Amino acid sequence: MLGKIFIIGVFLAILYTLVSSFYFLITDHGEGDRTVKRLSWRIGLSLGLVLLLWAGFQLGVIEPQGVNPVRYPAGE
Repeated sequence: MLGKIFIIGVFLAILYTLVSSFYFLITDHGEGDRTVKRLSWRIGLSLGLVLLLWAGFQLGVIEPQGVNPVRYPAGE
């Protein structure tokens, strides 16, 4: 449960940086570097989340659940 909360928290942080970078893009009228800094944070958070999810799957900490999208016939 703690893992799910962490993943959702990082995802919300990614969305926050996306929205705030758009806000700074509009309000700064192309001046300053706040937009670039926020988008850089977004890229870093996204990359970090993807790497943590991949490592969790590889180490067996995170197990996939739900419907398997690839179904093989019983004879194969």
